[in-house]
Amino acid sequence: MSDKQLILVVDDDTDLVEALAMKLESENFEVAKAYDGIEGLEKVKAERPALIILDVMMPRKDGYQLCDELKNDEEYKEIPIILLTAVADAVSSTNYTHMGGKTTLADDFIPKPIDLDKLMEIVKDTL
Repeated sequence: MSDKQLILVVDDDTDLVEALAMKLESENFEVAKAYDGIEGLEKVKAERPALIILDVMMPRKDGYQLCDELKNDEEYKEIPIILLTAVADAVSSTNYTHMGGKTTLADDFIPKPIDLDKLMEIVKDTL
């Protein structure tokens, strides 16, 4: 077992998942990947990541649902979750609001397009 911390990246944008994985691996983290909320939940249960980077808008189960599910589960509520949200510019015209982001139990959130350096700072501060 390595001493690297495992970070789970959950996003339906495969290019973004790959970019995040490369950046995280370059910072010496291990990365698990999932492409929707249901797969994300399965990975959390199977691999128990140290931190989850979670997209908000995804098919099958969105990031808010998955975040709330994990944060309301005694077994997983301690895992920090950073929400990725592409809706910062469209807050007034969408159901996904930053207020929504704040009322979910996520530990932090970062707008898309993602500033990878800022995200790495948040990841390191959170861990």
